[in-house]
Amino acid sequence: MATDRPVILVTNDDGIAAPGIFNLVEAVKELGDVVVVAPDSPQSGMGHAITIGHPLRLYKADIFGDIPAWQCSGTPVDCVKLARDKILHRKPDICVSGINHGANYSINVIYSGTMSAAMEAAIEGIPSIGFSLLDFNYDADFTVARNVATTITRRVLEQKMPAHTLLNVNIPIVQPHEFKGMKVCRQAYAKWKEEFDHRVDPRGKDYYWMTGKFVNMDEGHDTDVEALAKNYASIVPVKFDLTDMQMKAMLEEQWKDMS
Repeated sequence: MATDRPVILVTNDDGIAAPGIFNLVEAVKELGDVVVVAPDSPQSGMGHAITIGHPLRLYKADIFGDIPAWQCSGTPVDCVKLARDKILHRKPDICVSGINHGANYSINVIYSGTMSAAMEAAIEGIPSIGFSLLDFNYDADFTVARNVATTITRRVLEQKMPAHTLLNVNIPIVQPHEFKGMKVCRQAYAKWKEEFDHRVDPRGKDYYWMTGKFVNMDEGHDTDVEALAKNYASIVPVKFDLTDMQMKAMLEEQWKDMS
C-alpha cells in the first residue's frame, strides 16, 4: 500500500458478505488505502463482546477486487483487535464501521456491534465512525448512505480529528431528492419496550421470542431521532468514558465524610 495515503480500516457487524460493507468500501476507497477485516457471519447485537473461550480464525477473503480483506470467526471487536495487531501491525488513520442494515440511534448504540467495533478503534486512539442505514432490507438503496459516508470520512481525515474521536452516524430511508442534509445531534432518550412472546416448539418445549416497539421519551428538537424523522442524517459524538461527572461531583460533596 502507498505510504502517502491514509490507511482506512473497514469493518462491520453484518458480516463480510453484507451489501452494507460493499457500499462502505465504495464510499471510502478513493480517500485512502482500504483494508477490510470483518466477521465471517452476522454479529448484530453483539455489543462490545470479545472471544475468550475458543480460538479465533482469520482467513483471506478475495471479494473486494484488489482491496485486501480478511474474514474473522469472532466478533466485530475481535476484528478490530486482530486488524491492529496481526494485519496492519500499526494503527490505521481511521476506522469506519458499517454500513449497518438497520438503525443504531439512541440507546441502540449500547447493543450495536457496528458501533462497538468503531468504539474499540477509538479506545486504541484511532478516529472512528459507525454508519447505519435505517433500512433492514438486504436489497436496501445505499445511494444516500454512500454519499454521507464519503463526506464525513473525508472531513474527519482532512481535519485530523482527535485520536479518540467516535461518531455515530445514522441515515434515514430517503431518496436523494428527499434528503435534507446532516445534523450534529445528541443521543435521544429513547429505548425499546421489549416483550417476550411465549411459544411452544414442535417437540412441546417452551421458548421465547423477543418482540416490542421503539418508544421515544425525548421531546427535544436536537436529538438523533428528531433529525432522522425530518430526513436528516444524524451525527452524534460518542464517548467511551461512562463516568457521570454530575453525579461524581454530587457524591464527592455529599459523601466527603467517607474519604
